[in-house]
Amino acid sequence: MKLSKTAVVVASSLAFTFSSGVGAFAAENPAATPTKVQLTPEQKAAYQAAREQFKTAREARHTAVENAKATVAAAKVTLGNSLATATTPAEKKAARQAFKAAVGAAKSSIPSKPVKPVRP
Repeated sequence: MKLSKTAVVVASSLAFTFSSGVGAFAAENPAATPTKVQLTPEQKAAYQAAREQFKTAREARHTAVENAKATVAAAKVTLGNSLATATTPAEKKAARQAFKAAVGAAKSSIPSKPVKPVRP
């Protein structure tokens, strides 16, 4: 059985790579668990205050979204009534513009999403 020098070099390098790779993998720390840092009382109080502020802001945003939904629903009903009673294209256009303005006002009344606090 005749092997070329290239085949022997490749086979030996692969064997060396796999044998050293397994040994290197086994030598690594098997259970690398992150260590928790104990917070100081000031840090804990600041984090708790930030969490409460986040929860309050989140609830305020949810309330604003619900109010905006109700406002848009009422504007939609008004649009339907206005379109039903409108006789000219100008009146219909004005009704649609009023609806778009109401929707824009409702959207702008919603605050941005609060940023969740990160534990120090």
